[in-house]
Amino acid sequence: MPFAELVTNYFPEDLLDGSPPKASLALSVPSDPFPKTRQWWVLHTKHQQEKALARQLLSIGIPFYLPLVSKDHLIRGKRVQSQIPLFGCYLFLYGTDEEYLLAIKTNRVISVLNVPDQWQLLHDLRRLQRLIMSGRPLTIEKRLQVGQKVRVRRGPFANIEGTIIKRRGTSRLLVAVDFLQQGASIAIDDFVVEPIA
Repeated sequence: MPFAELVTNYFPEDLLDGSPPKASLALSVPSDPFPKTRQWWVLHTKHQQEKALARQLLSIGIPFYLPLVSKDHLIRGKRVQSQIPLFGCYLFLYGTDEEYLLAIKTNRVISVLNVPDQWQLLHDLRRLQRLIMSGRPLTIEKRLQVGQKVRVRRGPFANIEGTIIKRRGTSRLLVAVDFLQQGASIAIDDFVVEPIA
């Protein structure tokens, strides 16, 4: 049985746009005294269940973001490229309390992390998506340490903020999702960045 690849890694298409996502508007019926608003939830999934959960959420129209990166594998001597989650066992849900409960009922979620700073998480996810969309090789970074905060001055990553780290003698720009203490880094020349005060 062939493995069904995920068609999209986020839904709806404007979820991470510069303007607030359309899904963030209050979803209420005029006679409903309690408007249903969306918020970010971080779902900690069972092992290798991120894509399956994303497919289920997509099929019922619940907004989510699953950062995916390309990885090459050798299968029976042939090079095969697949999309793997950047953060293993994590999926970002943007939903109402009712949608959150539907996600939990899929039996693919182990636990849920509450997000105290909704706008900071959205900001981190937007920066991360921009790095992923560049198509350049990313390195997954875990348990981040505080380093020099910088902003890219020019080039395809102009205005992205991150932290400069060194890996194997190479300078890399780290973009983190602080809430998870994880992120991704990309090789960058020191001369295109400027320190942030």
